[in-house]
Amino acid sequence: MGIGYLLPVMDRLGIFGGPGVNGNIWGNWENFVGYANTLMPYFGKGAAGIFAGLATLAEAVFALAFIAGFQIRLAAYGSMILTLIFSLSMILFVGFRAPFNYSVLVFSSASYILALIPFYRWSLDALRKTKRPNTYI
Repeated sequence: MGIGYLLPVMDRLGIFGGPGVNGNIWGNWENFVGYANTLMPYFGKGAAGIFAGLATLAEAVFALAFIAGFQIRLAAYGSMILTLIFSLSMILFVGFRAPFNYSVLVFSSASYILALIPFYRWSLDALRKTKRPNTYI
């Protein structure tokens, strides 16, 4: 899931090239803000740009948390909420198929399932929770 968040963030920043190059959807920040404005037509383009920035920052944080295995449960709940909001906006303002074309509902569901897992064995969270013997000096 971390890579699944990181790649679209990199696409928005134009790291992989322009729109349509190498399968890019947006290819630059301006195109992404325009799409964000489509999902939030009740705000102006300026406010859509702010929300696009906040969503991109959240996605980058979720990506790094998932990849590093740090605060997985918190990241998973945040991811679920963010993608659920995306999917509802897509359904309302783009059409019913949009969240399925971008697998947004899959990410939301997967995030929820990940949040319910009681223990993340191969993660920084697991390393932090291992009991270390008390040493008294």
